[in-house]
Amino acid sequence: MIELREFTMNDAPALQRIYSGASLRYIERRSLTLDEAVALVANALADACSEPRDRWAYGITADGDLLGMVRLRCRTERHASLSYVLREDSWGRGYATRAVAGMLRHAFTATGLTSIGARHHPDNTASGRVLEKNGFRYRGTRDGWSSYSIRRPGGREP
Repeated sequence: MIELREFTMNDAPALQRIYSGASLRYIERRSLTLDEAVALVANALADACSEPRDRWAYGITADGDLLGMVRLRCRTERHASLSYVLREDSWGRGYATRAVAGMLRHAFTATGLTSIGARHHPDNTASGRVLEKNGFRYRGTRDGWSSYSIRRPGGREP
């Protein structure tokens, strides 16, 4: 069972571990220093207090262990982008699929968003499966990345 939760400053070392090694293979990021992880948590906490809120970053936990992060960033008033990253030793257990499902529930029930986009490196087919299991539709390759979108049930096509 996973849980999505707000970050605390105590999460910085675990976030540093998440953003390292093989977890970075398909994303445009290098390993985080501890100071960068602290800043990332501080930014997530600041975003949680902003009004109106246009960014959400939640820790993905299983049995109290921080395994990853899922984010939602508004691009317009009605459209956002979704991203996620998991620690390498937690891959292949359905955590990303369930985390994305939880973020979509939040996005389409607690915000005014009507569509969400996501992308992944074309070689990262596992990420494509996570998105498709959650109802995202493949939209083609854009700027070298596989692009997907989903709309709120009952909403119009993005």
